[in-house]
Amino acid sequence: MFRKPLTLSRKKQLCGLLFATPLILGLVILFLLPLLQSFRFSLSSIHLVEGGFAVDYLGWSNYSSLFTTNPDYLRKLTESVSNMVVNVPIIIIFSLFAAVLLNQKFRGRALARAIFFLPVILASAAIANLDISSFVGGSNLSGSSQGSGGLTQSFELKKMLTESGLAPVFVDYITGAVDRIYEIISSSGVQILIFLAGLQSVSPALYEASRIEGATGYEMFWKVTFPMMTPLILTNTVYSIIDSFSHNSINSLISETAFKSFEFGQSAAMSWIYFAVVTVILGVSTGIISRKVFYYD
Repeated sequence: MFRKPLTLSRKKQLCGLLFATPLILGLVILFLLPLLQSFRFSLSSIHLVEGGFAVDYLGWSNYSSLFTTNPDYLRKLTESVSNMVVNVPIIIIFSLFAAVLLNQKFRGRALARAIFFLPVILASAAIANLDISSFVGGSNLSGSSQGSGGLTQSFELKKMLTESGLAPVFVDYITGAVDRIYEIISSSGVQILIFLAGLQSVSPALYEASRIEGATGYEMFWKVTFPMMTPLILTNTVYSIIDSFSHNSINSLISETAFKSFEFGQSAAMSWIYFAVVTVILGVSTGIISRKVFYYD
């Protein structure tokens, strides 16, 4: 009895499954199984014994203790979410603004692009932890002269914005962004690169047609550039949220709870609550932004 030969479509399906097999195996072995094991640990008390560890089932007590007896977890979780809500919109706005500038034709454009991407290349987190005072003769950068000057400039900016009639909420938001300018720039390298690649993929014919119709540069930005960038705004928002949650104090708390206090069960419970919060924030943000995303056919 002869077997029916495979069709071309079936052969392509089998080839696709063959190429995806390493990814599927890696997902199950390196991600799914440790994930289930972590959830099991979060419901248990783990004790180190000779030759390994012992697991005693506790139920949901590890989770309840985080909200009733732990003095640091909720505070640091709230701080992380608050910092994300404040920083991510500023990072997206600054990245798009910088990408639009770097997309213009001017002398030294390659050098300017490299400078904006340097924080990513040079691992800015390590540079930020350096003791800068040692490079300026041991002087205190937050001393009377520099500190008073920075406070004076911040006060003058706040006063100017308040006198212009801007709402106090926006004034505090803008002055806070100015105070965190180094953090914002160091977190915007990848986002600028993504926006820059998107801007270079926009068809010049759209801008040419806009100029023929008499559109100004301001109108071309809001009618052409911004709609074409909305898919990348969604991408950069997701990236910025995840990046902000991967570098904060709560990750240090989870690590210290596991490897210094040896409370592995409570550390796993912290991780799962943290994972749930990040998932909810990503879902809400993606759902809101996706409604406004424009895809050019």
